[in-house]
Order: sequence, then structure tokens, then C-alpha cells
Amino acid sequence: MPLLEPDPEALRPDAHPEAPASDRVPEDRAGGTPEPLRGDLIALLGADKVLTGISDLVRYASDASPYRFLPRVVVVPEDIDDVSAVLSYAHGKGREVVFRAAGTSLNGQAQGEDILVDVRRHWTGVEILDGGARARIAPGTTIARANASLARHGRVLGPDPASAIACTVGGVVANNASGMTAGTHRNSYRTLASLTFVLPSGTVVDTAEPDADEQLAHAEPDLCAGLLRIKAEIESDVALTARVRAKYAIKNTNGYRLDAFLDGSTPVEILRGLMVGSEGTFGFISEVVLDTLPLERRVTAGLFFFGSLTAAAAAVPLFTAAGASAVELMDGNTLRASVSVEGVPGDWADLPGPTTALLVEFRAADEAARETYEEKARAVLEGLTLVSPVASVTNSLTRDQRTVGGYWKARKAFVTAVGGARPSGTTLITEDFAVPPERLAEACEALLDLQTRHGFDAAVAGHAAHGNLHFLLAFDASRENDVERYAAFMDAFCRLTVERFDGSLKAEHATGRNIAPFLELEWGPVATELMWRTKRLIDPDGVLAPRVVLDRDPRAHLRGLKTIPRIEAIADPCIECGFCEPTCPSRDLTTTPRQRIVLRREMMRQPDGSPVGDNLLDAYGYAAVDTCAGDATCKLACPVGIDTGALMKDFRHARHSAREERVAALAARNFRALEASARLAVAAADRVGDRWVSAVTRMARRAVRPDLVPEWLPRMPGAAPAPLPDTARVGAVAVYYPACVNRIFASPGDVSLAQAVVAVSERAGRPVWIPDDVSGTCCATIWHSKGYDAGNAVMANRIVEAAWGWTAGGRLPLVVDASSCTLGIAREVVPYLTPDNRELHAGLTVVDSLVWAAEELLPHLTVHRTVASAVLHPTCSMRHLGDEAQLRAVAEACAEEVVVPDDAGCCAFAGDRGMLHRELTESATREEAAFVTSRTFDAHLSANRMCEVGMDHTTGRGYYSALLELERATRDPAAHEGGAGSRRRGASATDDNAADRRIQPHVPPHDPDDRS
Repeated sequence: MPLLEPDPEALRPDAHPEAPASDRVPEDRAGGTPEPLRGDLIALLGADKVLTGISDLVRYASDASPYRFLPRVVVVPEDIDDVSAVLSYAHGKGREVVFRAAGTSLNGQAQGEDILVDVRRHWTGVEILDGGARARIAPGTTIARANASLARHGRVLGPDPASAIACTVGGVVANNASGMTAGTHRNSYRTLASLTFVLPSGTVVDTAEPDADEQLAHAEPDLCAGLLRIKAEIESDVALTARVRAKYAIKNTNGYRLDAFLDGSTPVEILRGLMVGSEGTFGFISEVVLDTLPLERRVTAGLFFFGSLTAAAAAVPLFTAAGASAVELMDGNTLRASVSVEGVPGDWADLPGPTTALLVEFRAADEAARETYEEKARAVLEGLTLVSPVASVTNSLTRDQRTVGGYWKARKAFVTAVGGARPSGTTLITEDFAVPPERLAEACEALLDLQTRHGFDAAVAGHAAHGNLHFLLAFDASRENDVERYAAFMDAFCRLTVERFDGSLKAEHATGRNIAPFLELEWGPVATELMWRTKRLIDPDGVLAPRVVLDRDPRAHLRGLKTIPRIEAIADPCIECGFCEPTCPSRDLTTTPRQRIVLRREMMRQPDGSPVGDNLLDAYGYAAVDTCAGDATCKLACPVGIDTGALMKDFRHARHSAREERVAALAARNFRALEASARLAVAAADRVGDRWVSAVTRMARRAVRPDLVPEWLPRMPGAAPAPLPDTARVGAVAVYYPACVNRIFASPGDVSLAQAVVAVSERAGRPVWIPDDVSGTCCATIWHSKGYDAGNAVMANRIVEAAWGWTAGGRLPLVVDASSCTLGIAREVVPYLTPDNRELHAGLTVVDSLVWAAEELLPHLTVHRTVASAVLHPTCSMRHLGDEAQLRAVAEACAEEVVVPDDAGCCAFAGDRGMLHRELTESATREEAAFVTSRTFDAHLSANRMCEVGMDHTTGRGYYSALLELERATRDPAAHEGGAGSRRRGASATDDNAADRRIQPHVPPHDPDDRS
């Protein structure tokens, strides 16, 4: 055992509830997957595809719904053969199988109690067909990722759920999810061209094959005959046929798509329709081909306020007739609750009770079409009575993309505000239903009254153009009386929706466990029995997802409701939606932010001394704490703003001994000597060679502690030159702060990054000054990322005090040449500052060097040479700072073609974490690296030295700062050749004698499509 192995007891929760939770994992499950199930599946698939530990089972036990079911085993198949093998095994052993992709489903569809199959990890990819008219998409691909590929072709998918950043194409098709604009015409059912799926029997069907029906008839003759019998039965019943057609005149995802029997003429065509919205109960969708729609980039929108729900609802069909692509409704309670969300006007808190707002958006392919829409919208507005009860209300149309983005943020603030502010210990349920659009106002008022009568917060929002409303419920599943209150509400709500409005109990979230008991209430006994017959026909042994769509137990929706134990305050508001997961660097290696929180909550459910709790704790150190990159991109995706990385840093701090904290603080106080020693060590390692240094560091890691001693990796850069460029304070327009990482590690080529920044600033007539005493200072991120609070405080206060002096009391901007350091000085140091230094910090202007170059230098520089192509790695710090556009602007000045990989994300190198756990960076960058190495680029550019080292390691390509390329591009041709990065480019660059061109920087505006 390593000498300094951390004590897992440091992570044990301080307190437990007075009584263990009723839904805690029982002690007999502490060992994980039982035999023979464990051995059977490992023998069948291989150990790397079977997750059996209790930590793995618990982290997969929750999704975005209020339900929680612990699987017996989790399987991670790589291909259809693996899936078929699992289905065959389940048939032979009488077991059940549930497929799970993103786990963003809101009704428990992604949970199972036996074999759970993860079909996200190995099931991603997009193939553009027919110039973008269609797309072939793997089921684990997120909607946002698919749309990123399609956007280059001016196309977009029809379904546009609010969870697009996380939900997968397979899940969207399986649930027939739609969204803000899809309605009943752009959803999966209407835009599906073909799909490939595996039936419960293991038969694979590709509906695009010309002889698909012949193949199916040969493999499944009874199934084909049965489908045609049900089709004939429905078509012979005139009343039933009319009822089916009427049910799908409005949005409806409750039950199976019986109209598939009317729309399909052959068994394969019927199955193609039935698979949509089947929620994994008919088979596994392995591939989808969807028809796409034009991406209309010209956007005009407005947020209009009305004095009542009735007045707002009356305006909805007018805007729809005028061509609005989206009409979203927010009632007064929603608007007032939303003020807790950053960016929402504070005066909304003073809106009168009945105030209602409509967010109306128009999209057009060209300017003429947009002007036509705007003219029609103004005509509608002239006939409306709008109100302006508070100063922030403008009731006007706008083309400004930032303003439009703000409107959408306000629309989605509903979940953020209510979810984040709900009482601790309560679970959040997101419900949706649909009514005929002409009865929208009546349905809103009835719902609000029902919520009030049952003691729930009354608020409603939704897709008004389609009569689709959403509401939230928060209750404590650990309290029997709260569960019964929820049960009474659901019974009353379902009867209200069906009996008064003839509506859909699920408009776009699919049936799931909480509506399955009410299916017959909506559809009646005849149609419901046809659904049961269809399920028995396709899945006669009941292998796939039992009780997810069909359940005869009238209280089935109350089974498996999850308690929400109180955990650390920073993570306690988590609603377990899963939006954080696609952005998490460790998602395919260990755990995601949601899973880290789910595991923590299970620890809290367990009593002291529980073997389940002990086993979870043993696994948590590596799976949750050590392999968290701490990049905080989860916070950007989280609807309630949780930074799980900050919690993991707190846990790192908790594991430190008092001695370790003292040593870290001593290192901060003596950082000048430590910096010089590090530079000497890097220089020595460069002379000795990678192989020998790597061997030594691996031995030290085994002897001391893997999370304490970094591993020397191949391709590590050499030492930076100790002296920094000479600069003058007199005449400088900014203070330039070379980050310590750039003072220790060298840049590639003959020009250092510091020399490049000084040179391009001088050429642009914006000279910078490097203080003489920067050595020994740091942005404090070294200590912050590792949870060394004392050392963090020492360095945070030192850098702010120094910067205050360097910048003449904040009169000059401080330009920082590493994006993570910019973020550290600008934001992350603040909580560790003394009150006096917080005042100093408030007077500083901290600017990233890429922003400095894009905004201050580019307009005054002339390009003399460019490279043909450049690929960018935007860092996660740039995402936090909003600087990605500036990186692209600098790159576009230097390269004829600039590419940002669709799968670009946090590299997880995180200072030295990629050296502590190289597997983390390798996993985090796998898809991005695959793209980068699939073709040749002349330049590989980024904005942080350690991120560049991480990308070097995983791609084998040489990454360097975009500012080095800018220096080379703007260097006078008569000057000495061979500077930064020259060893990589050579003949691949464009002709250095090409005509000079003045740089016209292009900073893309905010994209209103980015509603994540």
C-alpha cells in the first residue's frame, strides 16, 4: 500500500437520518451482482462489458424521474451482436432487460430491476446523407451533437426537446419526444425515414432494406401475421379508427402508436411506426435515419405580457397563423419565481398576479421571409392589449441574438427556479399534458386550481401553440402523507385531463411508470387491450421493460418513488436530470456529476456500519473524487447551477491531513524557489529522456500515492527560458502576466509565448509590460484544484495584492496568457481573499490574452502569411469566460480553414490531473482525438499550455498557443524566419509571399439555438 494513501473514512458522511431510509439498498446487495448472473454475463461478453460492483449498480439506479430501481447488473455492449447475446441470455434464463441511454427520461423508462443495458457509451456517430437532407445517427448520439453536424449543411432535426444537450436520438425516438417547435408534424414519428432494430427474439430488422418484409416473414412468420390481424381489426372498426386519428390530432405519447397500424401497409412498416414511442419495450433501436429540416438562421422574437391567462391564450392562434415557429407560455407564478435565476429581470417579482407572458419566435431562411414574418407579427400586435406593469417589459420584437437568448433563458428558468428552490429532501417531478389548443386558457386555470387545492406550488408553462403544458411537483417520498397527497393529485389530474378536456396525459414525455396505471382511463378498454396484445405479440415472454408502458396495478406509479436525503449544500438542489453528463470528462471512465451525487445520497440512506455504505465509500475515492477534472463545465449545463467539481475539491480537502495542508501552504509561501526548482527539474528530465523519467515517477507513484505524484508522460515539453522578455513600464497600455506554467514549460519553436505576446502587442501599437517580480506568484489554481485551502488563500491574496500594484490600482488591464489562470484570477480566488483584498480585486480588470489579441490587437495587425488549416481545442476555462469566439477570431486571422471538432470538450488534463490519472485525459478526449487524427491539419491551436500537453499526449499532434501562430502570421517577411511552431508547418503553409491582408476579426454572435 502507498505510504500516503488517503483514508476513505474522511469521506464518510458526518450525519445520517435518524432512521435509515425505507428505499435504501438492502444489505444483501452489498456484494453487487450475484452469481451465477455475474459469471454468466462475463463469460458471454467479457469482463470489460459487465459492471457488477455495488457502486456501479447504485449510480445507474436513478434517472431524471422520481423513481429509483436498483439493477442486478449493468451491461455495456459494443455492437448488435452483444445486444443480441444479452437478449438471448435473458430469454433462456427468464430475465428482464431495460435499455438506457442518457437517462434523461422523466417517468422511469430508463430504470430496470434486473439487466440494465447502457446503450450510450459505444453507440455514437452521425453520417450525413443526401447533402444533409437525411442523417444516419447512432442511438447514443445527443440531439445537440447531431444538430452540430447538420448545421454545416444548413439542416436540423425536427424534434427539439429542451434536454437536447443531454438526451439521445435513440431516447427521443423511443419516447417520441418533441419540444418547442416540433408539434405533431416535426416529431420523430413524422420525420423517421428508416431504422434498424433488434426484436426481443434477437431478429435484426432494417426497415430500409428492399426485402425487409420478406426477411421478417421468414424469421418471424407469427409476428407478421399477428400484426396484420390487428391492423385489419382496427380498420374494420370505424369508431376506433376515428378515435385513433383524433387522439393524434394533438400531441400524444401515452401508450403505443396505434396509428402505426393505419399508416403502415406491411408488417415492417407497422413495426417502424410502433417502435416510435415504444420506450424500449418492443426492441433495441440500433440506428436511425431521420429526414431533416432547413435550419432557418434568421431569428426574430419578442416577449409579450398580458393581463390574464385568457388574454394570452387568445393571442396564441394569431401568432401561430402569422408563422411563429414557437409560442411559449409562462404564467404569473412562473414569471415571479424565475427572478431567482441570474439574468432574469428582478422587477418581475412585482408583476401582478394574473400577468402572463408569451415568448414568440419567428425563424426564416432569408431576409425577405423574416421581414414578412415581422410585418405579420406587428399586425397581430396592433390588435392586442398588452401590459407593461414593470420597467423591464418592452413588448417589442427584436433581432438581437443576445436578447433572444435571454428570453429563452427566462422561459427555461421555470425548472431552474422551482427545482433549485424546492425544500431539501423533496423530489421534483416534471409533468406534461396536452389539450386542444383552443382550450389552453381553461386548462391552465383548472390546473392551477388543482395544484392549489392539493397543496402544491401553482405554476404552469408550456408550448402554447400546441396546447402542451408543463408543471412541476415537489414532494417528500419518505413521508407517507406526502405520497398520498401526490397520489390524490395524480388521480384528480388524470381525470380532469381526460374527462373534461379529452386531452393527452402525456404529450411528449412518454407514458412511463407514473402514467401507465392511467392508460386505460385515456384510451378506453378496447384500445388498451390492443396495446396489450401488441406487446404480447412482439415480446411474448415479457423480456423488455415490463411495467414501463403497461401495468394493471392502479398504484404502480407509487412504487419505487425515491427519497432525497439531504447532502452537502452545494449539491443538495440536484434534480438528477442528467444534463451534466455529456460534458463531464470522466463520463466514460468512472462517474458523472449526477452519479457522484446519486452515490452520495445512497450513503446518506444507509445506517452506520452498513456494508453497502462501506463498499460505496471504498469506491468513491477513485471513482468520484480522484477522477473528477474539477473543470466545472457541469455547472454550465446544470439547470440549477450545481458545480459538482467544487464538491469534489471539498472532498479532496477533507482527505488532507493537517501536515499536508501545512506543507501546501509552505509551498505557496516559497513558490519562487519551487518555481525555479520545477524549471530545473523539467530541464533535467528533458536531458535524461522520457523513458527513464517515466519509470522513476511510476515507481514513486506506487511508493507514495498515485494521486500525489504525477507521472511523466511522453511528449512533455522542455523547460522555459528563465529570463522573460525585457519590457518597459513607461508607455505600456497593459500589464502582461505570464502564467507560472508558461514560466516553467517551454513553448514549441524558437519563440516563447511571452516573446510572442510582447511582439504582437508591440506590432499593434499596444505595448505591454511584464513586471520584474512575477516570479513566485501564481493564480492559485494549483492549490484550488487539489483542495489545499490554506495554500490557496496564501497565493490568492498574494496575486491580488501584486496585481493591484502592477496595474497602478486597477488603471491598467492585467493580461494573462493561460485561460485557466485568467479564470482563476478573475473569479476563483475571490472566496479566499481577505475583505480588504476583495475590494482591491473588484477594481482589477483581468483579460485573457486571446481576448486581448482578438479585440485590442487584430484591428491593428497585418497578416503576411497563413497556414492552410487549423484545428482548435477551446479550453473549459474559455467556456466559463465566454472567450471561445475570440480564440476562433485569432485562428481565422492565421489560417484559411479553422475547425473546431464537434466533440471538443474538456481535456481533463486539469493542471497535472492528466499526469496523476492519464486514463482520465485519454478517456475524455477519445472522440475529439479520433477526429483530429482522421485528417491532416497544419496547426493545432489552443490557449493553455497544460491543455496543449494533454492534447499532445492523446493525439500525437503538437498543440500550441494560437498567439504563437498569430506572432508568426504577422511577422515581417524580412525578419528572421523559423519562429513558433515552424518545425510543424514547413511546406504545408500557404505561400509566405502572398499579398498582405489587414485582419478583419470575426467574433460570432450568440447563437439563439444554444438553449442549453
